[in-house]
Amino acid sequence: MRHSLCLPLAGLLSLAFAIPTAWAQDTITVIQPENVRMDVAQVMRVQPVYQTLRATRMEPRCPNTDAAEEDEKGLSRIYGAVKGALSRKPKPATAEDCEMVPVEREFRRPIAYDVDYVYRGMKYRSRLPYDPGTRLRVRVSVMPHIPPQGER
Repeated sequence: MRHSLCLPLAGLLSLAFAIPTAWAQDTITVIQPENVRMDVAQVMRVQPVYQTLRATRMEPRCPNTDAAEEDEKGLSRIYGAVKGALSRKPKPATAEDCEMVPVEREFRRPIAYDVDYVYRGMKYRSRLPYDPGTRLRVRVSVMPHIPPQGER
């Protein structure tokens, strides 16, 4: 009987000594939920941020499309076309006469927008994935600052 009383008593004693040490470590901090509301800010400037893409593709270049022919304008171009149609021996370009050359092109596309806006007299800048227009919906959050226990 003596052994059966010792086990519950030992458990109660260890629990009694553990509780004051847990209270002495730290006080419990209650985290308050944020106070959040939505409002509207006035957009002052929107500047797109571009990504530059480069693409190379192979195009045929034939000898009868000289740079001189490409530079012809107006009447001389019409005259050349009529002369080519009326001549007895036109020399058409064949696939054997053409050579493939690489032609590089650049494309720019907007990937983001730097937005300057004013909310309650303060100026802000944010990078957004879209152009907001003249008004920007903003999330306003207010939460009190709770300093650590030693700084109170």
